[in-house]
Amino acid sequence: MSLPETMTAVEISKPGGPEVLVPTTRPVPTPGNGEILIRVAFAGVNRPDALQRAGNYNPPPGASDLPGLEASGTVVATGPGVSEWSVGDEVCALLPGGGYAEYVVTPAAHALPVPKGFGLDQAAALPETYFTVWTNVFMRGRLNAGERFLVHGGSSGIGTTAIQLARLFGARVFTTAGSAEKCAACTDLGAERAINYRDEDFVEVMRAEGGADLILDMVGGPYIPRNVKALADDGRLVQIAFLSGPKVEMNFAEVMTRRLTITGSTLRPQSVLAKAQIADALREKVWPHLDSGRIGPVMDSTFPLAEAAQAHARLESSGHIGKIVLKVD
Repeated sequence: MSLPETMTAVEISKPGGPEVLVPTTRPVPTPGNGEILIRVAFAGVNRPDALQRAGNYNPPPGASDLPGLEASGTVVATGPGVSEWSVGDEVCALLPGGGYAEYVVTPAAHALPVPKGFGLDQAAALPETYFTVWTNVFMRGRLNAGERFLVHGGSSGIGTTAIQLARLFGARVFTTAGSAEKCAACTDLGAERAINYRDEDFVEVMRAEGGADLILDMVGGPYIPRNVKALADDGRLVQIAFLSGPKVEMNFAEVMTRRLTITGSTLRPQSVLAKAQIADALREKVWPHLDSGRIGPVMDSTFPLAEAAQAHARLESSGHIGKIVLKVD
């Protein structure tokens, strides 16, 4: 397949607000050993993109400086050692960076097939959230059927994914959200109870239910000690982000006396092998349910690649419900 030498991309001109995202021209990347080159159709917009844009989340060594951690599109070239994908295959993929561009390279093992009946816009909304939720809720958090699961930010991309997967695998799902509309969206997805944090205290709600066996949190800050109080004995708290800051003062005596577990992770710095193992688990345990239509992404809005700044403004307004994507191709 004949490929151009250059491509249109959106780069971070300097740390700052959405306005620092500007169009640029870059060389088309070449896939290395074990990598594929994807002609991007759609790219997902995620909180880590905004953190990187603001100067608070540097790419790992060797990754593209362009934002964008997930995309969908067509394989147009394969590097040495790739046998699982061929030129012309449609895929969605977790990326080390570089998704805000017409072409991107990623390890072949981090790509997954587009689920049956899905548009490429929907497929682009899957990798970052599904990899994150699977590894933190089911691998690290060890959620079991029948357990009480609380996810904060239920109307976000992570939240809408976590609600559906936890319910799918038999958990009782609780969530927090900031408006009646968002709470309704969460219950429509399968949450047993959506708690409007502006009107109710999630600690009181969860304690009345016997406490949460597992909490997935991306708020941090003052939520951390409140999460501890909301846990059942032997409960687990998994931290994946800090929208309200990473530092807090708290008394760990309760963690000891009630045998609580506090853990957390970030996805991007993990090894190629670790992310490949997550992809394998998703392909086996989750993709059949996407293929059947039992679960799927909640789509908020689509912006052209040239309007990436407006997409980031939408993301940071917190008015969205579900996923925001960029139309590239």
